[in-house]
Amino acid sequence: MSDQGKGQKRQEIKMLNRKILEITGVMNVESFDVEEFLLETELGFLAIRGQNLHMKHLSLEQGLVAIEGLVHSLTYLDGNTTGKSKGIFGKIFK
Repeated sequence: MSDQGKGQKRQEIKMLNRKILEITGVMNVESFDVEEFLLETELGFLAIRGQNLHMKHLSLEQGLVAIEGLVHSLTYLDGNTTGKSKGIFGKIFK
């Protein structure tokens, strides 16, 4: 097993039966409600969509978020570097 390069970004996503989601590498929770979470992660913005979503655990110090509910999709939002916020929210609120 090889070591990861120094400073290399790492993220793990674990899902159990589409009902429990654990994500590492989370830097910030931008917004959330029962249908969507928007997380800023080390690898970019991540939108989680589903039904009856709620936060089970949050530790930004550890970069860990656990979400419960029925998960429909996980989407990384790759916007350009200029106008980043507008691009991200523009994609979410089409």
